[in-house]
Amino acid sequence: MRLVFAGTPEVALPSLRALLASPRHEVVAVVTRPDARAGRGRRVLRSPVAELAADHGIEVLTPARAGDPGFRATLTDLAPDCCPVVAYGALLPQATLDIPRHGWVNLHFSLLPAYRGAAPVPAAVRAGEDYTGASTFRLVRELDAGPVYGVVTERIERRDTAGDLLDRLAVSGADLLLATLDGIEDGSLVAQEQPAEGVSYAPKIEVADARVDLTRPALAVDRLVRAVTPDPGAWAEFRGERLKLGPVLPVVVDDPPAPGRIVVERRRVLVGTATDPVVLGEVQAPGKKRMAAVDWARGARVEAGEELA
Repeated sequence: MRLVFAGTPEVALPSLRALLASPRHEVVAVVTRPDARAGRGRRVLRSPVAELAADHGIEVLTPARAGDPGFRATLTDLAPDCCPVVAYGALLPQATLDIPRHGWVNLHFSLLPAYRGAAPVPAAVRAGEDYTGASTFRLVRELDAGPVYGVVTERIERRDTAGDLLDRLAVSGADLLLATLDGIEDGSLVAQEQPAEGVSYAPKIEVADARVDLTRPALAVDRLVRAVTPDPGAWAEFRGERLKLGPVLPVVVDDPPAPGRIVVERRRVLVGTATDPVVLGEVQAPGKKRMAAVDWARGARVEAGEELA
């Protein structure tokens, strides 16, 4: 099939590579978000998908809006049979959805209808799910509600961060997307409507959502930190400034400290929660590099009774 691939971040790259390597399909163009400023120098950077496409000599389309008449005309001229989508990052109006004869097929990183929305993997980690997965479905105007072609499951390991899990799902999801397009091409695969029961949503995570509430139980603190690692990153306040927190480890001690209270030991730094304390892993103070919590505590000269809030 003739394909126009839509995607933006690194998580989309395994799928694009799989399609480029397939002898059954031809990627004639990619659609990605416009170049954006990033980093401390605020340099203008192309998306990872744009970079990979350029390396393969593939046309890169960067419409400001997917409904722009100019973009729709270009897409119509390309005459794609199908448009696979992985984390493109923009809404598609119906007029654009209608252009390819097999529609737009999205790879979504949850077992639909659970966790529709922008952040399904963090939501699954924070909820303490044992399993999650990825689904391929045909895009419709309602958010992540289209009929499903196929799924793949993935176990959530005890210490998985959202980043760890998403890396694995990007690879297994790429295989699922390729198999889905193969099935659409040969007519062996028919999408099934999602059930009405079990629908849940996972909205985009903002920086404020990643603030750690140490009055919660240790298990909830652990899950939140892993759910927002690496992006946007967990944090709490220390001496009135934001301290970024890497994954923590709940432990059992005889005399647990009060919620938020910092206890500096020789080889570890404990912080109290509503239940057992957690051991801090790496932390990052403003203007500093990430470092082990014991090194941070030594440099900051944390005093007895000080707290994270």
